[in-house]
Amino acid sequence: MHCFRQFGVITSLSLIFFIACKEKSSKVYNSWQAYGGSNEMIRYSSLTDIDTSNVSTLQLAWTYASGDADTVNHSQIQCNPIIVNGILYGVNPAMKLFAIDAGTGKQVWQFDPNTPSSFNNKTSFHIMINSRGVAYWSDGKEDQRIFFTAGSFTYAIDAKTGSPISSFGNGGYIDLHEGLGRDVSDLFVVNTSPGIVYKDLLLLGTRVEEAPPAAPGHIRAYDTRTGKMKWIFHTIPQPGEFGYDTWEDSSNYKHVGGANVWSGFALDDQNGILFAPTGSAAYDFYGGKRKGANLFANCLIAIEASTGKRIWHYQTVHHDIWDYDLSAAPQLLTLDRDGKKIDVVAIATKHGFVFVFNRETGEPLFPIEEKPFPASEMPGEKAWVTQPISSLPGFTSHEVTKETLNPFLPDSIRKDWLQRLDTAKSGLFIPPSDKYETIMMPGALGGANY
Repeated sequence: MHCFRQFGVITSLSLIFFIACKEKSSKVYNSWQAYGGSNEMIRYSSLTDIDTSNVSTLQLAWTYASGDADTVNHSQIQCNPIIVNGILYGVNPAMKLFAIDAGTGKQVWQFDPNTPSSFNNKTSFHIMINSRGVAYWSDGKEDQRIFFTAGSFTYAIDAKTGSPISSFGNGGYIDLHEGLGRDVSDLFVVNTSPGIVYKDLLLLGTRVEEAPPAAPGHIRAYDTRTGKMKWIFHTIPQPGEFGYDTWEDSSNYKHVGGANVWSGFALDDQNGILFAPTGSAAYDFYGGKRKGANLFANCLIAIEASTGKRIWHYQTVHHDIWDYDLSAAPQLLTLDRDGKKIDVVAIATKHGFVFVFNRETGEPLFPIEEKPFPASEMPGEKAWVTQPISSLPGFTSHEVTKETLNPFLPDSIRKDWLQRLDTAKSGLFIPPSDKYETIMMPGALGGANY
């Protein structure tokens, strides 16, 4: 990690900020105490110390090396660090949580989940899964905590000392396998994007397998002091719950997995609304064992943050068989329409669309049309007959043709692709087939991604 000096003033991070369709706000964003900069997830800063007139004069002020490059094959940090009271908190590629002085780069403490001497009853589980960030909570007094997930275990760490807080969960951590309503002890249940804090609640999603057997991606809230689970939102609805009838097999909730939030939440603190983007149900590319629209997979869900109650939802792909899960966190913006300011939530998708909704009601700000798409010829499959298409301009191509092939491909590769395109099918929502080759555009990595 590098830090740069500007005209003798030490700056804590060199960041690129992205923001779309947001009017100039009176709100000041001069800190970075949450993943993505703020709970709105707009990745924006109001600071003006560095701009196009002086960025070329930045000089290296300090470098922090965690000392684990050989262990992790020189992997690069994936974490978006936070800064609280002049201390930068992040996670290195070896999954060690660190705190460093943002002004000097000097390490304050480091916590290593791979050798937790105080956790004798815990065994490591996929501990090397990457971490993209941490969450911070304080009681406004002395109690300050960093919530950090390594593999399947979410820890509460004292922000001042780096020590686990023994009164939280099982002596300092909670196991994400627990509390899902079925035995997933041997399944892959981790967390790569950090949770988000609302008052005294830690709201968590998970990353799970994308093929059976897979754990369900239920959303959970935990007490920040005790680690006790306070509520759970079933992303694969159970009997009597809204959305249960969107699964043709009434037993799907017992064994189907996925529909998980892995890309991160956004939170409207003022109105207490959590915005959760979910992934597809497992399998990713075949839905013969999960016929139906499959709520709440591929949904943007507005949830009452204090209770876990659904406020509204919108499904961006029905019965997903393309792995077009919502892989980017939503962003909370304010639009000016006809002189009226409207608070909205916007989300960009893997398949290249942007959907914008009124935060409180879920009403689309731009029309969305259900359009028909081809049926599936795959045995046992039942593709959904329509899919929602946003009226906002798309930002990716949706078809590969001979005319759009990369002109710089080597001749041998180009010849092969020209032959394949004679029989292959390409286009938005073309179902996977066992009879011909299908070409997805964009592929399963997007489009928009985390």
